[in-house]
Amino acid sequence: MFSNLPEKKYYSISEVATHFNVNTSLLRFWEKEFKEINPMIKSSGIRKYTKENIESIRLIYSLLKKDGLTIQGAKKKLKSKDISEDENLAIIKKLSKIKEELKSLKKIL
Repeated sequence: MFSNLPEKKYYSISEVATHFNVNTSLLRFWEKEFKEINPMIKSSGIRKYTKENIESIRLIYSLLKKDGLTIQGAKKKLKSKDISEDENLAIIKKLSKIKEELKSLKKIL
């Protein structure tokens, strides 16, 4: 699901920022704005993101960057759980297509 992230339990803020092609400061801002993003923060202040955190970021990224919603609009959509079955199916289809493309690339390599 996280094609360019290595398989592990926790990810650094820089890995997550690189994955979404955003600045680490934007992730910190989103973390303050959206309770759905709740990384573990060590006593040293280092953030550790789980796959669940990354999935929340993916949804927020999609609402803000792809759908063009404002912060308030994204919060409303998340709060109302207004992500329809159709949207979920569309996401699953896209992910399946990506998975098949990756399998094809793997065979070529």
